Amino acid sequence: MRRLWPLLALLLACAAPHAHAELRLHGIFGDHMVLQRNAPIRVWGWAAPGERITVAMHRQKQQTQADAQGAWTLQLAPEAAGGPHQLLVSGQVGSEQRLLSDVLIGEVWLSSGQSNMEMSLSQALNGLADAAAANDPLIRHVKIAHRTALRPTSDIEPAAWQPANAENAGEFSAVAYHFARRLRRELGVPVGLVNLSWGGTVIETWMSPAALQTQADIRSLLANFANTAAPTAETFEASYRARMTALVRGWQGMDAVTEQGLTKEWSALSYDDSGWASLQAPGVWEAQGLPDFDGRLWYRKTISLSEAQASRSDAVLHLARIDDCDESYVNGQAVGGLCGWDTPRRYALAPAVLRAGPNVIAVRVTDNGGGGGLHGQDESLRLQLGGEAIALAGPWKARVESFMNKTEPGVNDLPSLLFNGMLNAVVGFSMRGMLWYQGESNVERAAQYEQLLPAFTKDLRERWGQGEFPFYLVQLAADKPSQSNNLGGSRWAELREAQARSLSAVAKTGMVVTTDICDGGDLHPRPKREVGERLAALALSQDYGRAVPTIGPTLRKMTVRGSKAELQFDNAAHGLLARDGRLRGFAIADASRVFYPAEAYIVGDKVIVHNAQVTRPVAVRFGWVDNPDQNNLFNRAGLPAAPFRTDDWPRLTEKASYAF
Repeated sequence: MRRLWPLLALLLACAAPHAHAELRLHGIFGDHMVLQRNAPIRVWGWAAPGERITVAMHRQKQQTQADAQGAWTLQLAPEAAGGPHQLLVSGQVGSEQRLLSDVLIGEVWLSSGQSNMEMSLSQALNGLADAAAANDPLIRHVKIAHRTALRPTSDIEPAAWQPANAENAGEFSAVAYHFARRLRRELGVPVGLVNLSWGGTVIETWMSPAALQTQADIRSLLANFANTAAPTAETFEASYRARMTALVRGWQGMDAVTEQGLTKEWSALSYDDSGWASLQAPGVWEAQGLPDFDGRLWYRKTISLSEAQASRSDAVLHLARIDDCDESYVNGQAVGGLCGWDTPRRYALAPAVLRAGPNVIAVRVTDNGGGGGLHGQDESLRLQLGGEAIALAGPWKARVESFMNKTEPGVNDLPSLLFNGMLNAVVGFSMRGMLWYQGESNVERAAQYEQLLPAFTKDLRERWGQGEFPFYLVQLAADKPSQSNNLGGSRWAELREAQARSLSAVAKTGMVVTTDICDGGDLHPRPKREVGERLAALALSQDYGRAVPTIGPTLRKMTVRGSKAELQFDNAAHGLLARDGRLRGFAIADASRVFYPAEAYIVGDKVIVHNAQVTRPVAVRFGWVDNPDQNNLFNRAGLPAAPFRTDDWPRLTEKASYAF
């Protein structure tokens, strides 16, 4: 078990109570902001202890007094959608005033999670064009700065609200932007987006200690934390190094070396890599035996070329996307390198770099946090020789060179760091609901996620005090190419199931399915318009009274008739359809619990499933694989069926639990 180290003085200082002498508003309040319509408007900040504070906006004026620590808060009455308004905050000391302009009243939504929510519009499919065309000043977006903290903080760095235009929109969350665009079209009111997201983060870092206390297996760990003395930076560093040393040794059967990959010529064609471990690429290494590893790792791939192939002058090396930095070589010669999270690599090769016979492609990857390695679509990892593409997806030789030195915990090293540093600081800012796109970093503990997500949702609702505000989540797509699929079990399928099951535990929740936009198994699928618009459809249906379809076919029951299983579905009133040919994605098993690919066909609102090797069916699974992009069961509204299973057999992640 990882020991829990408190953050050092910097983080403790962030958590200290505010004792400001000058009049100040909480950092989320600023020019161009959007406040929630038809709901009490809470405004708060700090001033001199005991100072009388006046807040005025749109024919309203309220007063309050700062407490002994200088904190003050008040509520304005609900306002209808509209604006722009000015919000004026006045104090007594030195006639201090704070004036905010261009304030709108409309619909406010929080968007949170990890990298798929954080992905900017400019990084998404067609995002550059969408950003260039953005011209709706009534959509506003604010990104909350990344921050961890040991104890709950009450403020954030002053955040800039930005209207959606060609200059700003490229930096908006892509999912949130497309969500807001549809709401604007349907509702005709301003929409504000509060973006609290951080790539590569686990749900436990977003949860409060109180929410985690509801989980029996985590409760004991938190009790141990309470009895742990704060170490020095040196003792934390020593502990971290010992843990990483053991991790690397266990994974590759040898220790890491310190920055010796270059001097030992790991990029050379003649280097013997037969003793190296292997990694699948594309695919982040955290899911392949290196959880929480940050540092430098080398990839090597040997390919054979003909004389004609090697002599081409238009060779281009495509290395998919890399987190975070790369130095790339072919036959020992440097061919490119850059630092840019999730940025595709494309390196033109100079003449004479390639040779007839064996060629070695070597990539030195440096990851500074979150997911690490080569990832993206299979076809984006290739050597392009004019019109010929040589696939590079699959196993690569791999070896750790070094791991990062840490003198304080990273974002996932302790529980509650992001709740403390980001979420807690905006609790109370009036909003309509929350969008959640997270889970990729919890796949290894998928079964546990089924309890964590409801605990997280309930805790936030209690803290906001707005009742059961809507909470809508995105079911995950995939992280691996479909070639890696097998029917023997899938942790990714179990995470999707945990997401779906969590809905029944908490009211006013919803989920959108994304199995039709797996994007070749990219951990960060670039089609984000569909995700945002499906989330908007949920909100329009459940919160704004619009009659729009939101759910694909959902299994009602299975009936076994001889050697065939008959599946009946809800949300198929207008009929089921198989998109792009015959039905795919089904598997069937008998009492042996061995699954076989199944033939499936539609009869009315039913799907009939069978396989000649299974004469007495017991269970059917649909999309129960790492990458369910073959799933093609839809309803007539064009919405995909969510993956499911009819059995309750033990999960691969049944006993996996959080440790720190």
